[in-house]
Amino acid sequence: MDVPDTGKMSRRTFLDYLLGFGIVAWLAAVLYPIIDYFKVPPQTEAAPSSVVAGSVKDFKPNSGKVFRFGNEPAILVDTPNGKLEAFSAVCTHLQCTVQYRPDMQKIWCACHGGVYDLNGRNISGPPPRPLTEYKVAVKGDNIIVSKS
Repeated sequence: MDVPDTGKMSRRTFLDYLLGFGIVAWLAAVLYPIIDYFKVPPQTEAAPSSVVAGSVKDFKPNSGKVFRFGNEPAILVDTPNGKLEAFSAVCTHLQCTVQYRPDMQKIWCACHGGVYDLNGRNISGPPPRPLTEYKVAVKGDNIIVSKS
């Protein structure tokens, strides 16, 4: 026997929709706290204005050292003429960590071959802008690096 279509929703269809909505709501209520638990919380470390990068006796001319400046790496370079220079060690291309190459007397990014001179200016490769420069001061035996 055929039931004529009157355009109304049957009770069975309504209950199917209601049950489906309930299951979806229950899954959301259970899964949301689990997913939220695995999210990495933002770091709230205070950004220092200056740090001790090392000791004067640890550096020889034409050498470099990567050190932590707050949450990010920085690089201290003792140039071939003995002047200390400090920059952010985060490449301006893809945020890789740069390093000092004594053979080239340049700061180099290994990710894509970006090269910076000893003033932090980008001179070859893909980096679009220079490295952020920091101020260097020597107090006693300590090398103090601070933001300009």
